[in-house]
Amino acid sequence: MNLAAATNESLAEASNVLIYSSMAVYTLAFFAHIAEWVFGSRSKVGRTAAALSAPSAKASAAAPAVKAQAGGTAVLERPEVITRSATGTRDVPDGPGAAGGTFKGDLYGRIAVSLTVVAFLVEAGGVITRALSVQRAPWANMYEFSITFSTVAVGSYLVLLALKKNVRWIGLPLVTTVLLDLGIAVTTLYTDSDQLVPALHSYWLWIHVSTAILCGAVFYLGAVGTILYLFRDSYENKLASGGTPGKFASSVMERLPSAASLDKFAYRINAAVFPLWTFTIIAGAIWAGDAWGRYWGWDPKEVWSFITWVAYAAYLHARATAGWKGRKAAYLALVAFACWLFNYYGVNIFVSGLHSYAGV
Repeated sequence: MNLAAATNESLAEASNVLIYSSMAVYTLAFFAHIAEWVFGSRSKVGRTAAALSAPSAKASAAAPAVKAQAGGTAVLERPEVITRSATGTRDVPDGPGAAGGTFKGDLYGRIAVSLTVVAFLVEAGGVITRALSVQRAPWANMYEFSITFSTVAVGSYLVLLALKKNVRWIGLPLVTTVLLDLGIAVTTLYTDSDQLVPALHSYWLWIHVSTAILCGAVFYLGAVGTILYLFRDSYENKLASGGTPGKFASSVMERLPSAASLDKFAYRINAAVFPLWTFTIIAGAIWAGDAWGRYWGWDPKEVWSFITWVAYAAYLHARATAGWKGRKAAYLALVAFACWLFNYYGVNIFVSGLHSYAGV
């Protein structure tokens, strides 16, 4: 074994160590987020049930009631309603977040974010080391795609936090998903470092696949927002109709942003990345022309990329169409993300085609 081969093998082993190390840190972040939600559940701040169910809620919003407790402590029954709802929707306040306004909850939330940053840096180091071990872009098979995808998803989340966006509520589902993604990657999808098949020897690998990964990571954040929107909207509807949600549902749902805010978040995320997904398909067509002598051949990967594009286009169109906003549009968004997931897992594993580079 020559020196170069030995060095590449050492780098590949280092990459594996870094990926497993990041999983350990993500696990700590997961438990810290759990603690944030647990301590936040003890908060009396941000209760929205009265604002949703009381007939005179809007009339009394400007003068929140004050309740005296033993010891002379005054506690606001309902915080001031600051609505970011769209026209024609309920005027519902955003919840206080997973920490619920408690000191301990916020402390564990900050610890969780700090651990997530550390895990992200370690995982990014694993991806970069993998690239160095093969001296190419680190996304030529499903294992490499998966570890890069989760890295970019976490990075996108951290960018939103750095921009002072109120998105810490994504932390728990994000870390949970990343652990699942990495677990599948290291146990089922793992592939030893190897060189590219001839068709992938192109600078378009850096352009086309990197944009596909970025799109998928951002679409994932939009899907999380959409799912939580559906739960929060059901919660608000139940309260508005006089129902009484369970204690656990109330504890979780009342700390999330309002349904209107979650819906707006998901829409903006999907709308922002849709043009990049369009570019991804165009870049893939140009690469296909260079590699196979045709720009479009209805290969399974090409077909499902186009289906995903149509699904997201339908969602964005539905958002602008009367009668299709809200839950109907949200279902379309989830169908679109399901198409993206099938395009990745289903097509790569179960369908043979020119894009069969799964390595599993």
